[in-house]
Amino acid sequence: MQPRPGTISMVDKQAGEQRDYDLTVHLFTISAGMIGVCLTAIGILRLVTAQTQIETLGDELLAIDAVLYVLCCFLAFWSFKAAREAVRRRLRWVVDGLFMLALSIMVLVCAVIAYALA
Repeated sequence: MQPRPGTISMVDKQAGEQRDYDLTVHLFTISAGMIGVCLTAIGILRLVTAQTQIETLGDELLAIDAVLYVLCCFLAFWSFKAAREAVRRRLRWVVDGLFMLALSIMVLVCAVIAYALA
């Protein structure tokens, strides 16, 4: 029996849910790793600024970035536990947006550091 045109079959729905789950797992693990990257970069930046007497906004931006990555981890984990599909979908949408924002801030930090140390 063929599904009606314009409808989503149960198999397609399950495949989409699995794809979203897999992507969220990746964002969860990458965000956790990026927290460590931010903390390491803050430490290195503090050492460099102490040696060169150059002050930047880099460490403050990195701290904000680390908080955004922590939020990504928390919300991704919450989406794994959410029973309702609508809640899972909304949480995953927020995780995607926060992750892209955090990556954008990381690029901004790189530009700030490059400009300050040049």
